[in-house]
Amino acid sequence: MPVIFQTTFLLLLSNIFMTFAWYAHLRNLGNKAWYIAALASWGIASLEYLLQVPANRIGYTTLNLSQLKILQEVITLSVFVPFAVLYMNQQVKLDFLWAGLCLMGAVYFIFRA
Repeated sequence: MPVIFQTTFLLLLSNIFMTFAWYAHLRNLGNKAWYIAALASWGIASLEYLLQVPANRIGYTTLNLSQLKILQEVITLSVFVPFAVLYMNQQVKLDFLWAGLCLMGAVYFIFRA
């Protein structure tokens, strides 16, 4: 499997864990002390790192650091928008589209020859 696909797949999985670690406690643990939410988030984040570190190591064999970062940001937004809408019950906003278009511009500029 090409490096870009391996990296993208691992970063996608990593970002799912990251998004839940960062934000799910707002919905699920809102009535608990902050340190309980922090411990739960750290537990989830440890899974994120087990995917993110290999993803970046694999990706860095053919991608440069800027390309890895932009790829990660695009994946983050691609994971965050469905999470915000479906899990956190946030309204879909046109701003999501504009942010996505800006990121696509970043992808173009960082990956062009």
